[in-house]
Amino acid sequence: MSRVQLALRVGDLSASIEFYSKLFNTRPAKLRPGYANFAVAEPALKLVLLEGEPGQTTVLDHLGVEVESTAHVDQASQRLTGHGMQTLLENGTTCCYAKQDKVWVHGPGREPWEVYTVTADSTTFGTGEDESAEQAVG
Repeated sequence: MSRVQLALRVGDLSASIEFYSKLFNTRPAKLRPGYANFAVAEPALKLVLLEGEPGQTTVLDHLGVEVESTAHVDQASQRLTGHGMQTLLENGTTCCYAKQDKVWVHGPGREPWEVYTVTADSTTFGTGEDESAEQAVG
């Protein structure tokens, strides 16, 4: 199953968890310090909340498409590259308390998109998405 990911940087993680739990009628699938994610069944959505500065307005951090396997990530990478898009492929990176394989691309407004699969859980947040999003801009 594939689903769209929306990652938001929020000023009040607790209030955001409470709000999105009510909005999507589900509790976080993963909750760690400064981080929560929701695996929403309907609509199919992976909502990621990243703790920002206290009181800051919620902002878009990045967008993504979660796919089933590394093979799907590789297919997306080939397709995007075939369309002449600049990509950054990362395999075995740690990001968002998970080991992931992913490819990054940027939209015309410089919005970072990742196509990724989770290969294992991790006890550390990692540094994957923010650094990768910047590197892929080129």
